[in-house]
Amino acid sequence: MVALLPVLVIAVGVVVDVTTPARVTSAPLFAAAPLVAAPFYPMVGTFLVALAAVVAEVGLHIRTSTLISLVSLSQLLTVLVVSVLAMYITGIVRRSGERLASARVIAETAQRAVLPRPAERIGGLRIAARYEAAQEGAFIGGDLFAVQDTPFGVRLVVGDVRGKGLEAVEAVAVLIGAFREAAEQEPSLEGVAQRLERALLREGTRRAGVDVFEGFTTAVLAEIPHGEDVVRLLNRGHPEPLLMCGDGAVRMLAPGDPALPLGMSELGAWPDRAEPNPYPDGAMLLFYTDGLTEARDSAGVFYRPRERLDGRVFPGPDELLQALIDDVRVHTGGGSQDDMALLAVSRPVLGSAPGFTPGAAAGAVAGVESPQEAGSDPGPASESAAPGPEGHGP
Repeated sequence: MVALLPVLVIAVGVVVDVTTPARVTSAPLFAAAPLVAAPFYPMVGTFLVALAAVVAEVGLHIRTSTLISLVSLSQLLTVLVVSVLAMYITGIVRRSGERLASARVIAETAQRAVLPRPAERIGGLRIAARYEAAQEGAFIGGDLFAVQDTPFGVRLVVGDVRGKGLEAVEAVAVLIGAFREAAEQEPSLEGVAQRLERALLREGTRRAGVDVFEGFTTAVLAEIPHGEDVVRLLNRGHPEPLLMCGDGAVRMLAPGDPALPLGMSELGAWPDRAEPNPYPDGAMLLFYTDGLTEARDSAGVFYRPRERLDGRVFPGPDELLQALIDDVRVHTGGGSQDDMALLAVSRPVLGSAPGFTPGAAAGAVAGVESPQEAGSDPGPASESAAPGPEGHGP
């Protein structure tokens, strides 16, 4: 419709001039047509619209034999002057658009360097990550994620820096840099958390204003040791991750001992404690920031990922995150009001490990011992099952 609007303005001007008395002029419409085209058309397009407006103005005056009159010449001069101004405006808009596009490319490159998307496969795990900025055209803000394969297993962090703007992005860069170094060097998640704490405190003393006293970051750290069906979590005031089992069941991995966010050690300190949780083959971990749980619909109802995902099975982490983003958009009627970082980690089913059965894993996830672990009689149903490799069942 915008592309056709200049042509429609000229057409309406011609119709008005032909169907009305001679004292009624369509010169304002012919002058408006190139101005309408200026912000949307390229230079050639604006020139053609201006030429069409001038030709229409001249043709209508020739039709009525009034081209030589003073009024007609003033009207034609008005259309010509406005047409030249419209082409000048088109040039300014095009140059501004080119500079903006260049600035966006530079900003995107810099921001992707601060928050790179992890590889699809790390340490035998399938990884997917998404960053949905609340502000249109932005790429990152105060939310962060990072995944790294280390000698101690695959380690990851998902966090949310208090505040907005460049200061939040600076804190994200500091935390991710500290995490990548600490993840390779510290033998425990507790040591990694303490390194992040010290890095954030150093950043807080460097920054000016209220952030010196109130800057903090909620974060959850995770470690998935190589060859073990377990994930260790250390939560610093962050929304609890979700464990999605192969049968569609969803479990929230809440910390046993709540802790303050990073950067608030002056208010209270106690030893960090990484807590192990079963993580069987075929299960998927979902980490997210509060932009997900604080997304609200028109009635003010918050989005509840555990309830929305319960009973659903996804072929992989990419499909999970895309379905989650689409569902949030439906729930909110357009998009979240806060930045949203999502990270999904899937452990592919590679066959039963020694001592592993699907039933045992499901029981472990539910917090119930399997019959083999409890040392109880498996019963007639188990006896009738055909033995699998090494006598561990089908």
